[in-house]
Amino acid sequence: MYWALAGTIVVCVTIMAAFGIAAVTREWVPPLGRSLVLRPRLWGAGALMSALGLSLFVFLGPLAPGGRAVNFYVPLAGMAVNFAGLGVQSLARRPGRTPPLPPAPTTTAS
Repeated sequence: MYWALAGTIVVCVTIMAAFGIAAVTREWVPPLGRSLVLRPRLWGAGALMSALGLSLFVFLGPLAPGGRAVNFYVPLAGMAVNFAGLGVQSLARRPGRTPPLPPAPTTTAS
């Protein structure tokens, strides 16, 4: 049972990381969320953060080799990174800052 669960999580994390790499390098987002994402590179960075955090949490926490977690705080830090990545992905759905407009030309009447 352990290997089936670990293998499934490895596949899911690898797919998530592949989507993140594709979004960062090629600005490609999977079709399911393509219409919602306004900044694909930021979305990809969030996907990479989520993949890293989820793998830290799972493989150093509940599914640690030998059945013992490495440390109590390391899996919690992995979960914090996972949630931070999800937050970055949600920020990618909002429009970015627009550059300030140049000042309007002033005319002087003489």
